[in-house]
Amino acid sequence: MADDRSPDPGGRRPPGTEEFDALYEAGTPPWDIGRPQPAFARLAEEGRLRGRVLDIGCGTGEHALLAAAAGLRAVGIDAAPAAIRLARAKASERHLDARFEVADALDLGALGAAFDTVLDSGLFHVFDDGDRARYVAGLRQVVVTGGSHLLLCFSDRQPGDWGPRRVGQDEIRAGFAQGWRVESIEATVMDITLGPEGAQAWLAEITRA
Repeated sequence: MADDRSPDPGGRRPPGTEEFDALYEAGTPPWDIGRPQPAFARLAEEGRLRGRVLDIGCGTGEHALLAAAAGLRAVGIDAAPAAIRLARAKASERHLDARFEVADALDLGALGAAFDTVLDSGLFHVFDDGDRARYVAGLRQVVVTGGSHLLLCFSDRQPGDWGPRRVGQDEIRAGFAQGWRVESIEATVMDITLGPEGAQAWLAEITRA
């Protein structure tokens, strides 16, 4: 396994890396619930995770570990070294064969690998419009034709102005309009540590055409 460093030899890290890393160093961020999101756990139970699995913005690794526990080859990446350290410790403690690497979600081609299923729990909604386009372009480099991108993000149905940017269904469809097929978008809840009611979210299943 690689050491805990930026994949860029020049030392550049993605925007916001230091802030996210500091949150993991300080304690438990609101999105780190210590278990898989129920929406993804349900998909795993239904057999919707298949083949080689990539968890982008994996945090402390619960979704990659979910895939590994199902017998799938799983890789998790995150820009925050502190999160990757915690994910590797979990994999060791649970005796699960999942690989975790520090990497930039806006440079997915640098992974040099292809995946059948890509998971995104709470990453898409942190990007501005320009970075969203870069992110989706990178996804096309790592998702095989016919592969699935399973996306869980904050919904514009969530009241208030706290937390990340809200996302509408039309934004998801527009973001994946070229070279993708949006199979479904359903309303769900994203569990967070701030309260038992969670946050309103969208769960999208998107196929690389």
